[in-house]
Amino acid sequence: MPQTETRLVRAGALDIAYRAYGPDSGPAVVLLHGFPDDVGAYALVAPGLATDGFRVLVPWLRGYGATRFVDPATPRSGEQAALGADLRDFLTALSIDQAVLAGYDWGGRAACVVAALWPDRVRGLVTIGGYNIQHIASARTPLPVEDEARLWYQWYLQTERGREGLIADRAGMARLLWRLWSPNWAFDRETFAQAAASFDNPDFVDVVIHSYRHRHQNAAGDPNLADIEAKLAQSPTIAVPTVALEGGADGVRVPDPADPARKMFTGWYQRKILPDIGHFLPHEAPGAVIEAVRAVSQAPKT
Repeated sequence: MPQTETRLVRAGALDIAYRAYGPDSGPAVVLLHGFPDDVGAYALVAPGLATDGFRVLVPWLRGYGATRFVDPATPRSGEQAALGADLRDFLTALSIDQAVLAGYDWGGRAACVVAALWPDRVRGLVTIGGYNIQHIASARTPLPVEDEARLWYQWYLQTERGREGLIADRAGMARLLWRLWSPNWAFDRETFAQAAASFDNPDFVDVVIHSYRHRHQNAAGDPNLADIEAKLAQSPTIAVPTVALEGGADGVRVPDPADPARKMFTGWYQRKILPDIGHFLPHEAPGAVIEAVRAVSQAPKT
């Protein structure tokens, strides 16, 4: 199933660029990439779902690819409320009443936000990494030292040195994170180059810096998103059918076999840990994502 040309839709604060696969009349699935990556994360997922008859939409997040802010005065926020609002507005702009949402990292966060706050818009959720909504009030509580070491990039980006480093070599930083976070994935030069081209977006640095500073209470949020952030601060549960996928070799966060986030999902729920798979799970295990989307699209919704 060949992909269409890149499309563009005005959705809230953004003109969102996206790729579309499959019939426009099919049940909608939205696949959401993370940091630092782009829509190529789903190059092996989207065509497979399209052959099942799904309408598959893969947008570039704010700050990536050809997605652009409509108003130059809009804060270049990377906070979780912005990602969730963008996804909600994307569904509305395309007249999609309900969709299956699948995402990882930033994209998984956007999907979890919409599933938690606007569950009527969500047929099912595939959340790669589990419950991805941040509890910002506890962000300054120290983690075990090994966990803190994995987050070195977040501490680096709190500094102006980090901002200048990202400006100087955003591709170099991304390449390092790909190697560290998915140590068993032998990605090729072309795959990385295609993703890195999306980091040339003029808002990439500002959005990334704000994302990592806001979550650690070192940057103010967009006032227009304060109501959404207030709801997310309550750690809302998610009631839609959910499959949580986690990579057993994820270099950002090692999965906890006890599944402490299980209590945050109150509906139909499955969890799968994939041994030897890292953080960039859609690249590494596309079949698992396809299977999970199929599962939640057929699961009972309470």
